[in-house]
Amino acid sequence: MQQRPPFDLNDFRPPRVPKNLVLLGVAGAVLLFIVFSSVFTVDTEEAGVILRFGKFSRTVDPGLRFKLPLFESVYKIPVRRQLKEEFGFRTVEGGVRTQYSRNTYLEESLMLTGDLNAAQVEWIVQYRIRDAYQYLFRVRNADKTFRDMNEAVMREVVGDRTINEVLTIGRQEIATAVEVKLQELSNQYELGLQVEQVVLQDVNPPEEVKASFNEVNEAEQEREKLINQARSEYNRVIPKARGDADKMIEEAYGYATERVNRAGGEAARFNSLFREYQKAKEVTRQRIYLETMNKVMQKVGRKLITDDKASGILPLFDLKEEVLKK
Repeated sequence: MQQRPPFDLNDFRPPRVPKNLVLLGVAGAVLLFIVFSSVFTVDTEEAGVILRFGKFSRTVDPGLRFKLPLFESVYKIPVRRQLKEEFGFRTVEGGVRTQYSRNTYLEESLMLTGDLNAAQVEWIVQYRIRDAYQYLFRVRNADKTFRDMNEAVMREVVGDRTINEVLTIGRQEIATAVEVKLQELSNQYELGLQVEQVVLQDVNPPEEVKASFNEVNEAEQEREKLINQARSEYNRVIPKARGDADKMIEEAYGYATERVNRAGGEAARFNSLFREYQKAKEVTRQRIYLETMNKVMQKVGRKLITDDKASGILPLFDLKEEVLKK
């Protein structure tokens, strides 16, 4: 059996690769690097901000875009997406049953009102990035600056209101005032943000004084209830009394007018009779007597008129019992 010769490393030579193939591989790798580093995609909700050597170059719209490899970099900013910031609470998980963090975040939510009461204010700010260039380059750390502005503006607005306004009737007015002031500051600092809505999520007194505050609130509600009941009774009684008074006044005016007109008529009738009486006193006196007797006799009932000197005429009359009684 023939034995193999011993292996000698000095005689070992790797297979030779053609230089053209090596150059082709290097060129292919460089080409792939250039393609993958120069082509990028901008989503429909975003805008691409391109920097050349660290300096702003241009802004590109959504779609497939190109940039210079190695020399240019891109930041994708969600300019068409509604963003939100939460203060005083944090949402852990959204969905049908939203879960919130157990932390209280009192450093954000605890505020002092204008009447020196404490309130725990939780709110949400919804906004959009209006100008990607300003958002990236005009202010360092625009998100933190925006949060600081929110806290400052909310504390300023709440500090000008009473505790009752903050907790009840003034919530919408506070949210509107914060929205306006926040937009003014964003424009002044050139944050490139558009504030769309400020919502007061929850406003409560601190836990330490909540029981006492609830008692005060119940007392105020009872007071308002009694005041409303009194006003209701007032509105029921007073208008009716005023209506009755007006009715009595109108009736008095009507009665006075009637009496005056009747007195005027009686006076005119008397003057007319007096003038006729002056013309023929005896005839007028006789006519007045007859007219008066006619009115009086109609009310007397059955009448029997005889001469004082007449006698023996009683059997001629059929006098009934009721006539004799009269």
